[in-house]
Amino acid sequence: MVFWSWKLDTLMLFVLLIIRCSEELNRTRLSLLGLLPSSCLIDQKNLTADVLPAVHLALKHLYKHRWMLKNYELQVSFHDTQCDNAKGLKAFYDAIKFGPNHLMVFGGVCATVTSIIAESLKGWNLVQLSFAATTPELADKKKYPYFFRTVPSDNAVNPAILKLLKHYHWKRVGTLTQDVQRFSEVRNNLTGVLDGKDIEISDTESFSDDPCTSVKKLKGNDVRIILGQFNEEMAVKVFCCAYDEEMYGSKYQWIIPGWYENLWWEAWINSSQCLSKNLLAAMEGYIGVDFEPLSSKTNKTISGRTPQQYEKEYNARRGDGQSSKFHGYAYDGIWVIARTLQRAMNYLNATNKHQKIEDFNYSNQKLGNIFLNAMNETRFFGVTGDVVFKNGERMGTIKFTQFQEQKEVKVGEYNAVDDTLVIINNSIRFQGVEPPKDKTIIQEELRKISLPLYSILSALTILGMIMASAFLFFNIKNRNQKLIKMSSPYMNNLIILGGMLSYASIFLFGLDGSFVSEKTFETLCTVRTWILTVGYTTAFGAMFAKTWRVHAIFKNVKMKKKIIKDQKLLGIVGGMLLIDLCILICWQVVDPLRRTVEKYNMEPDPAGRDISIRPILEHCENTHMTIWLGIVYAYKGLLMLFGCFLAWETRNVSIPALNDSKYIGMSVYNVGIMCIIGAAVSFLTRDQPNVQFCIVALVIIFCSTITLCLVFVPKLITLRTNPDAATQNRRFQFTQNQKKEDSKTSTSVTSVNQASTSRLEGLQSENHRLRMKITELDKDLEEVTMQLQDTPEKTTYIKQNHYQDLNDILSIRNFTDGKDGEKAILKNHLDQNPPAQWGSSDPSRTSKDAIEDINSPEHIQRRLSLQLPILHHAYLPSIGGVDASCASPCVSPSASPRHRHVPPSFRVMVSGL
Repeated sequence: MVFWSWKLDTLMLFVLLIIRCSEELNRTRLSLLGLLPSSCLIDQKNLTADVLPAVHLALKHLYKHRWMLKNYELQVSFHDTQCDNAKGLKAFYDAIKFGPNHLMVFGGVCATVTSIIAESLKGWNLVQLSFAATTPELADKKKYPYFFRTVPSDNAVNPAILKLLKHYHWKRVGTLTQDVQRFSEVRNNLTGVLDGKDIEISDTESFSDDPCTSVKKLKGNDVRIILGQFNEEMAVKVFCCAYDEEMYGSKYQWIIPGWYENLWWEAWINSSQCLSKNLLAAMEGYIGVDFEPLSSKTNKTISGRTPQQYEKEYNARRGDGQSSKFHGYAYDGIWVIARTLQRAMNYLNATNKHQKIEDFNYSNQKLGNIFLNAMNETRFFGVTGDVVFKNGERMGTIKFTQFQEQKEVKVGEYNAVDDTLVIINNSIRFQGVEPPKDKTIIQEELRKISLPLYSILSALTILGMIMASAFLFFNIKNRNQKLIKMSSPYMNNLIILGGMLSYASIFLFGLDGSFVSEKTFETLCTVRTWILTVGYTTAFGAMFAKTWRVHAIFKNVKMKKKIIKDQKLLGIVGGMLLIDLCILICWQVVDPLRRTVEKYNMEPDPAGRDISIRPILEHCENTHMTIWLGIVYAYKGLLMLFGCFLAWETRNVSIPALNDSKYIGMSVYNVGIMCIIGAAVSFLTRDQPNVQFCIVALVIIFCSTITLCLVFVPKLITLRTNPDAATQNRRFQFTQNQKKEDSKTSTSVTSVNQASTSRLEGLQSENHRLRMKITELDKDLEEVTMQLQDTPEKTTYIKQNHYQDLNDILSIRNFTDGKDGEKAILKNHLDQNPPAQWGSSDPSRTSKDAIEDINSPEHIQRRLSLQLPILHHAYLPSIGGVDASCASPCVSPSASPRHRHVPPSFRVMVSGL
């Protein structure tokens, strides 16, 4: 029979629930002191209205298990605490003073009232069992040694969170806590739980009203897994801030309390400045953690019913509507007390048959301790799962729910007894293809040179080296040809060697960390610098040395003979290389090149993974890189300027085999422009190794190829088409400016004014006419010479016009631009050696014997034997006459001077004809 007794005493409501068995009125009553606020709202539900039906069912089901309490029955009298400390204490003391002798205290909901009463229980030897007090403060066994609870503490979720973090390998988290004691205690306990578990709390943030600042700090510290402790009102603000900071989606995971009501955000959305769709977007995927109201297992409980059967019966008794989550813990609480009393009775029966549990009073410490130990050892399977206590704390089941498509879905549960986590059929859904990372995974990725690009440029380099090898073969094979011999084949070989060294450096520039080790890369830094520097100096040094020899010969006209051998040119190139070696050795000893790694800003993963790519790039650098590069660039720049000067000075030397000034100028121009552009673009593309390597390689290939082609292709073409034309001295032109006051003693040859095109054409036409005339006179002179050798006495038959023509030849002047001080070398020679007047019949000369004999055949023959060789050997070579090296004044017609080659060495130079 069930009795409901309601007694009103002013503002306090006392509820007395007495359940007894009417069939066995002789059973002894065991009274329990119940503490329950009459109007307590937990989870916006009336806890009293939800708990009382559960207690009624527990007592009813307990009655059917007569074997448990045998001749005893439980009586529970609930007293209203009103969640007020003073009224709660008054209700407790009134029940102690005026009520029956209570064996235990059942209940306690409000944290403050419950903590005050629980702290005083030790003086009464009373054990308290709560089914709704979750505050972590009550877990302090030193302060509350007689307090138990069937509901897990708020701290009970922390071991479950730890298990979840380990399951997904999250080792770095951050906390966001509302400044309320309840949440702060949970956060503090979580810190202790995670300590020593290889999980780092990278940032701990708290807030009172505005969480946006804390959310920003979490993002700034790269916190990806956020453990939140706040109520529903603050949760709306938190997720609005998270949306504004883009802290949601596939890269973030929020773990918050799971005891919020369904559609909890609708009550607070109006108080925020966040749109509903934005709030839901930020909330999507959050995981809620809370204790399990009822077990999901289908096993029978201690009452003989499954949790599902109990729930059905409870709902039928309570009525429609969603109930509080604490009713199952109240139901199991009655069974805990019953099991505790049963264990106590069994203990008393086994140890002291004369003492019974009904003999308990508030001063009986022995029985109080027996009840305390018995409850701590109680264990059974109830409607809320395994009921096990550890230091008075319930080892319950924690559930995980996930917010999916505007509703919470259970995705897993944690069993504190077995310390196991079960994810239900992989029902948890993350926003990305995989669980979020606990931090921004920075994957360092070496920006390396593309293998196809390296292969292509290497192939071009190999082609360039093959071309250089072909030029080397051509140069060696034809080294005895006058065209090649006059162009200094040894210097040509050095030019080719320098080009091949430059080509070889491309292979080394393309080797980075993807091909070689760090140590090898550091060695390559030095090797490739040396090879490129030496190759450049070797190629251009040899080219400029050749040009210097031409300059030295053709500029110094006072010397009758100037021989500059290849050994001297090799010494010049060696000197240039020695300077290079001094610079490079000092560089290597004082401040060697080292491998440095430059890190760039993070980039998103191209594959869409939840990682960030931090590109790194290898460089060859040292402490004073700018100074050393400045020294090298300055030296190379001076070398190129010297080459430009030599090319300009020898621009008028018209022997193609000797004069490469035009091609040197073209080479210097192309190399200079390409190096400037290449260096600038290479510096700007420092963070793009493929582009940088491509530019550097193409610049080296282009410069080396152009230089080699300009030096050897014209020689190859000339040698195949007209090998003699390149070695003929068609027109020696050399310019040397002299002051007007030194014009009388100057022996230099004036150059044709190349600025006047029309005058140049006229000079060339006149030069051609005079050559034809001299050719005709040469034949006549040859005939006269032969006649004089055969019949000296026939000199009187020499025609007067022959002498006149000879005088015309000897009086030929150089064409000038109107400057009186400039004289031709021919005129100078005539002034120094005035010709005799052949055939003169002046009567005045007959007065003396010496003068009378001047026109004798012997004198004429002597003069001709002296003057004709001078004419042939000195003056005629410049206009296609005989070679100056010819020693015989009499040459056969078959050895015509026009068919003889002019060797590189000479005694007298004439231009202008």
